[in-house]
Amino acid sequence: RLVRSNLGFIRGKAHKTNATRASTVPDGCSTQSNGAADCQYANLSNANLSYANLSYADLSGANLGDANLSYANLSYADLNGAYLYDANLSYANLTFANLSGAYLYLANLSYANLSFANLSFANLSEANLSYANLSSVMLVNASLNVANLFEANLTDANLTRANLTDANLTGSNLTGATMTGTDVDGVTWSDTTCPNQQKGPYPC
Repeated sequence: RLVRSNLGFIRGKAHKTNATRASTVPDGCSTQSNGAADCQYANLSNANLSYANLSYADLSGANLGDANLSYANLSYADLNGAYLYDANLSYANLTFANLSGAYLYLANLSYANLSFANLSFANLSEANLSYANLSSVMLVNASLNVANLFEANLTDANLTRANLTDANLTGSNLTGATMTGTDVDGVTWSDTTCPNQQKGPYPC
């Protein structure tokens, strides 16, 4: 899928960025006044956006099923309600991104940086989040059943009423995490650091 770029620096909606390269605007998308891509409700299924600069992009409601977003910069991007079934987001930068209500079933988020992202009500069932940075992330009412969170960093994450049924939390770090009403039935606990910084007793 073709992409085009806008020259110059990008100005964020709430924060300024010091972008050192042009913003990626995928084919079929327009450009916001701040220079970032406007892909609201765009069909980007199967798109190859690996290493793309989509910081501050509006991808709300977009179809990104099976898209390749590995190593992409999606910091501060709006992915509210986006469809990301089986998408490859490995090593992507999703810091401060809005993924509330996003559909990420079977998505690959291994080694992704999701710190301070909003994933409330997101569907991450069977997603691969191994080695992901989920520090200070919002996962309120999120579905993480059968998700792979091997060695994931969940420090200070908000997992209130999240569904972690049959998830793999081997080696993950939950220090300071909020787990009020979290469903942990069938979770794999092995060398997991609990919110109180203790390894066990399990369940946390």
